[in-house]
Amino acid sequence: MKKTLSVIALSIIGFGLVSCKKENKETATGTETATVDSTVTAAGSMAAPGDSAMAPATAEAATGAAVTPNQPLTTIALSESNFDFGKIKKGDKVEHVYEVTNTGSNPLVISEVKPGCGCTAPDFTKEPIMPGKKGKITLHFDSSNFDGNVNKYADVFANVEKTPVKLTFTANIQP
Repeated sequence: MKKTLSVIALSIIGFGLVSCKKENKETATGTETATVDSTVTAAGSMAAPGDSAMAPATAEAATGAAVTPNQPLTTIALSESNFDFGKIKKGDKVEHVYEVTNTGSNPLVISEVKPGCGCTAPDFTKEPIMPGKKGKITLHFDSSNFDGNVNKYADVFANVEKTPVKLTFTANIQP
C-alpha cells in the first residue's frame, strides 16, 4: 500500500513539473480560453478592448480574501492589463513592465505577484505607493519550453477591494 501511494505521489509531482509545457500544447491546439483585453471600471462598465487609457482595474477574488488584510483599501489603475509580445524566437527571455497608479487616498501596498506558471517571474514595487504616485510590475517570460501561441497571466495581490488583479500577456513562439 505504501509503495502504491508513493508511486501516485511521484506521478502527481512529476505532472506538476511539466505543467508549463502541457499548458502550451493546449494553447497551441486552441483548447485554452482566450483572455479578453478589457478593463472593468469602478462603476462596473467595461472599457473598450485594447484601450490603453488609464482606467481603474479590478478582478474577481480567487481566494475570497485579500492578502494584505491589515492595510486600508485603496484603488489602482493600470496603464494596460494585457500585453502582446508578438512573434519571438523559442528560447528568448522577454519582459514587460506594467505601470500601476494609486488612484485612491491610502497608500497602495502590493503584497505579492503570483504568476500562473514557472516560466514567468515577477518583479514589483515593494514599498508603499503613495496616492497619485506610480509603481511598476515587471513580468519576465522564458519561452524555452514553448511553441506557437501562448497566453500567460500573473495575479497581483494588493490592498484593493477586489483582488487579485490579473495581468496577462501573449506571445507567438517561433522555432
